[in-house]
Amino acid sequence: MIALAMVLITIGALKAQNKYITKDGQISFFSGAPLEDIEAHNKQVVSILDLETGEVAVSMLMKAFEFEKSLMQEHFNENYVESDKYPKAQFTGKLQPAEAVKQLGSEPQRIAVMGELTIHGVTQKLNTMVEMSTVGGVIHVVGKFRVKVADHDIEVPSVVARNIAEIVEVSLNLKHKIYQ
Repeated sequence: MIALAMVLITIGALKAQNKYITKDGQISFFSGAPLEDIEAHNKQVVSILDLETGEVAVSMLMKAFEFEKSLMQEHFNENYVESDKYPKAQFTGKLQPAEAVKQLGSEPQRIAVMGELTIHGVTQKLNTMVEMSTVGGVIHVVGKFRVKVADHDIEVPSVVARNIAEIVEVSLNLKHKIYQ
């Protein structure tokens, strides 16, 4: 909740005319490993998109990820991402080129996004492609990218190493509406 409050305070200080927001974006991840596949979904993702500058920010609470098995969720929060110590993950970046978002239509366009992803207190550069479109005044952002677990100092004990992939696929689905 603190992350959401911080984002909303920031938004309040901005001019609303070119700002789009979602408070219920969705991010999921998939870990395909030899012994077990793990999937989790987070439906409480906050994101801001500035049409004027092409800047984008995404924030989410790590404890909001839901797993099929409650024990997986408990291990994820306590042993791996240490959600009490590092409660949120965030991305800040910019669309490349920034003006591409001004020409969106109903057909999805592939747009580059360059920025920094912070997970488990560790920030790494992230450059990826997303598909963006606008329908009925809503800007849709859909994409996938890969995250190397070790790059964010997330330790996986050797006893469960065959259960957790070294590289996790992250999917996002954000529907931004004009901020008013």
